[in-house]
Amino acid sequence: MESFTNSNSSWPNLRGSIATNVFVLFLMRLGLGLIPGMTAEAAWIITSILYDSITFLMFHWILGVPFALNQGEFEDLTLWEQMDKGEPFTPAKKYLTIIPIILFLLGTHYSHYDVPTFTINLISLVIVLIPKFPAMYKVRIFGINQKPHTD
Repeated sequence: MESFTNSNSSWPNLRGSIATNVFVLFLMRLGLGLIPGMTAEAAWIITSILYDSITFLMFHWILGVPFALNQGEFEDLTLWEQMDKGEPFTPAKKYLTIIPIILFLLGTHYSHYDVPTFTINLISLVIVLIPKFPAMYKVRIFGINQKPHTD
């Protein structure tokens, strides 16, 4: 049982985190659009893949907490598993699930449903969505990203 607020995983629920996320996405897309020769199609696809990659690493790959305020209570959990005490379908988790889907749809639309681009974008979406499923809570596929247990 968690005896205190886990500051590592409580920030997505803070007021302004959604607006900050949208603002960062806007800046990312704007910055990519300002690169000479970058088309709108490429900018949307790269925005989607960058967002998916960064959030996958941040929410689903890194284990534990960056500071020692607990006694190893969260060392085997990803940030996604720590959020909202592991409760599925909370408002923050819903929002963080919807954003990659919206970026996928925007990237697919702006690339004019080009099959290779669609495929790359779909793979990126699937890789970032699968770990968000409640059935994947504390699951490490093929033991990847599993901390060795030392007794």
